[in-house]
Amino acid sequence: MNHNDLLTDAFGRIKELVHSVLDDIPTAALTYRPDADANSIAWLLWHLTRVQDDHIAGVAGSEQVWTSDSWFERFGLPFDKSDIGYGQSSSDVAQVTSSAELLREYHDAVHSKTVAYLSSVSTDDLDRIVDENWDPPVTLGARLVSVVSDDLQHAGQASYVLGLYTRRA
Repeated sequence: MNHNDLLTDAFGRIKELVHSVLDDIPTAALTYRPDADANSIAWLLWHLTRVQDDHIAGVAGSEQVWTSDSWFERFGLPFDKSDIGYGQSSSDVAQVTSSAELLREYHDAVHSKTVAYLSSVSTDDLDRIVDENWDPPVTLGARLVSVVSDDLQHAGQASYVLGLYTRRA
């Protein structure tokens, strides 16, 4: 397996988890929060997709799908266009009330752009410094692994919250 196939597989696993959470999900489950300060499924999936969109666009030197394909307008959230969810308050989390269909379509659009970008990445590209704000500076390879890790954690959290929702009745 080459690095392109490996990275594509990793991002594909994120997509599979997102779909598994959203398949046949009750509408009320999307905004269910185990307590007043917990993240909802809708927020978790929106956030992990925003992170992927933002970070992949950043390393690819392209515009985010969020703005280029009008997802910002489709979601209609009261946040700045550049917001990806970091540091949001509990009341901000509560404002993400998107449908399963919208969340799935946005994630799929970001996934498609991610896979297209990954096909262009060479082995040498993985060593390219993409962020000098850290010590040591972040390489493309490290950034991609970071996005996979973050997204898989949030997808797992969404799956866990769905499990809590379905068992509470």
